[in-house]
Amino acid sequence: MKILVLNCGSSSIKYKLIDMPANNVLAQGGVEKVGLEGSFLKLTLPNGEKEILEKDIPEHTVGIKFILEVLTSEKYGAIKSLDEIEAVGHRVVHGGEKFNSSVLITDDVIKSIEDCIKVAPLHNPPNLKGVEAVKELMPEIPQVAVFDTAFHQTMPQKAFMYAIPYELYTKDGVRRYGFHGTSHRYVSKRAYEMLNIKPEGVKMITCHIGNGGSITAIKDGKSVDTSMGMTPLEGLVMGTRAGDIDTGAVTYLMERENYDIKAVSNILNKQSGLFGISGVTSDMRDLRKAISEGNERAKLALDMFVYRIKKYIGSYIAALGGVDVIVFTGGIGENVNVVRDAICDGFECFGIKLDKNANDEAIGVERNISAKDSKVTVLAIPTDEEFMIASDTLDIVKK
Repeated sequence: MKILVLNCGSSSIKYKLIDMPANNVLAQGGVEKVGLEGSFLKLTLPNGEKEILEKDIPEHTVGIKFILEVLTSEKYGAIKSLDEIEAVGHRVVHGGEKFNSSVLITDDVIKSIEDCIKVAPLHNPPNLKGVEAVKELMPEIPQVAVFDTAFHQTMPQKAFMYAIPYELYTKDGVRRYGFHGTSHRYVSKRAYEMLNIKPEGVKMITCHIGNGGSITAIKDGKSVDTSMGMTPLEGLVMGTRAGDIDTGAVTYLMERENYDIKAVSNILNKQSGLFGISGVTSDMRDLRKAISEGNERAKLALDMFVYRIKKYIGSYIAALGGVDVIVFTGGIGENVNVVRDAICDGFECFGIKLDKNANDEAIGVERNISAKDSKVTVLAIPTDEEFMIASDTLDIVKK
């Protein structure tokens, strides 16, 4: 079954056409600068080269229509007709408490996603634009919503509640939801398969570390705690996001600097993290280059980044009552061996040891990177959220 996977952001549309269940990627690319000047579609050719097609794309329906035209075009096409696409799977960031698994999209589901806009104002609206565009362009095709938050709906109340007046939870939905759930679910599933073990009885910590990052404690295959909160701002030091911060510091700055809500949100989401501390970059590659050139603030940024991750792993070992498996994934987790090494350094007290050669060689590939005498298995596993979305879509459409 050929399934089109869509990930619609506020000004972008990423796509991947996958033949399932073989996970054969037929086409992939993305539209950038939707609604902005200089919009274009960048696609990956079969030989791995990138091609850029410029086009005025004022909104998401035009963008998705352009993607469908390219998919069936004589020069770049992967299929002869749109009839070959049998389903569309959408990444939807926030499903609130309503959804603990992926679902077939109906009018009621759309209404529930709209209800979650209050807690995900930046993400759910463009996700819904993708759904509406497909509905308009291919009205008969089934669509499936795969939620970032769904995997974390198994968290116990003691983990997802904030210690604020209870009615703010019941009335306004203020609680920890967690994100990157599709990635955490995929890599934990692959870990069980790689190790040929069942989830039952296994204590696992999955570390999705990229420009955005989150860590999840998994017991018996279920998420029991995660570092991101009501929004993707809580938790780790990220590329441009602050992660954990004393809310008193925020109100202090609002009063002292006369910041409004929008200004504070912009600082914490877009001017903080690695970028805010280093003053140079949010990109790990550029940060490491700056460190090699003697930039002390860049070094501080990396030290803070690693330290925060270590703290979360340590706290989850305590929450789980031990750990059997640790998984690294995400752009940094999959590819930057020195960061994995720095994170695990000092964890020998928990029986965690890396094999230096295996860790150095694990760049974008699945690999057991733990030493032979390590009591804890440490894995590097590239994430594949698109496959997970396609897999869920296949299962739901075939029912």
